[in-house]
Amino acid sequence: MSDIRAVVFDIGNVLVGWQPELFFDSQIGAERRKRLFDEVDLNGMNLAVDRGAPFADSVRNVAAQHPSWAKEIMLWHDGWSHMFAPVIDANVALMRGLRAQGMPVFALSNFGCETFALACETHPFLTEFDQSYISGHLGVLKPETEIYEILEKQSGVLPQNLFFIDDKPENIEAATARGWLGHVFEHPDALKRDLGKHGLSVEA
Repeated sequence: MSDIRAVVFDIGNVLVGWQPELFFDSQIGAERRKRLFDEVDLNGMNLAVDRGAPFADSVRNVAAQHPSWAKEIMLWHDGWSHMFAPVIDANVALMRGLRAQGMPVFALSNFGCETFALACETHPFLTEFDQSYISGHLGVLKPETEIYEILEKQSGVLPQNLFFIDDKPENIEAATARGWLGHVFEHPDALKRDLGKHGLSVEA
């Protein structure tokens, strides 16, 4: 019998790939992309969106601040759905399999309000979570303590009964410091083995 009472999924690079660098490489070449990312803090812009800043306005404002890169910067907005790809089918099947067994599944993700809505339109399985904790709606980001506290309080699940899957070690470290079980995602097979060690098994 498992002590897990809910499985918590990150979204980017756990259920769907998040690969801005690969997308920009395909559009402007690796060398220009490296220059762009060195000269313009696109990841900082994205974190601000994940904290709740408006998506289109944020991209336009950064483009206006860097006119020599404006066209390329606007690709962050216009090509967003191509950066958020591909679907990691094995993990989507795992999420659905857990839920079919009666295990609550939650989302805990750094995501902008508008980009999360767009993601749900593109990938309707993102609407299937029992509860979703999205940074843009909450105004806090992983690995900040507050976002984990919010999930605990609103879900009513004790830390020791939460199993969290994220691709970033620092996000898992912040959760396990609170008593959560954690898995740094690298491959679906390793994830399934780890869940199995905790008494959860989902057949293909």
